[in-house]
Amino acid sequence: MAESFLQRWFPHPLVSVIVGLSWTLLSHSTEAGTLLVALLLAIVIPKMVAPFIDYTPNIQWRPALRLFFVVVWDIVVANLKVAKLVLGPTKNLHPKWFRVPLETEHEEVNTLLAMIITTTPGTVTAGIDQDRGDILVHALSTDDEAAEIELIKQRYEQPLLKIFSAQTGEKI
Repeated sequence: MAESFLQRWFPHPLVSVIVGLSWTLLSHSTEAGTLLVALLLAIVIPKMVAPFIDYTPNIQWRPALRLFFVVVWDIVVANLKVAKLVLGPTKNLHPKWFRVPLETEHEEVNTLLAMIITTTPGTVTAGIDQDRGDILVHALSTDDEAAEIELIKQRYEQPLLKIFSAQTGEKI
């Protein structure tokens, strides 16, 4: 199949937009030279990385956008909670390791779930164990391990399953 002009010049349009905007924002300028370099980078960098970017499966964008805002909100709230815990007495800290069972073997779902857990302050993903079917998580402070697991599954894993139209138990 023949590629269109836009597909040839912008193989990954979202990457092009991100690269161009990033350059412009980092330069703190909207002068012609800055915009020209941003356009050049927006063309060259995605073309260079195109062989390394696999096809992205069909994504349900509405749940993805909803999850984005949930994660951003959770990061803000978690930062405040972590600051309160860290600056408060150490007797309030109850660190704990626990395993979150995975509903699917879908790589994108599990990888993004681990990434979301890690970016939310107060929790860190230590690793995904595909053989065991779980993610090892460290929480800075929790008294109810089961509630933390349920929160992760409901707030993050279920939306990810919807975003990628993944079925529970699915292997990809």
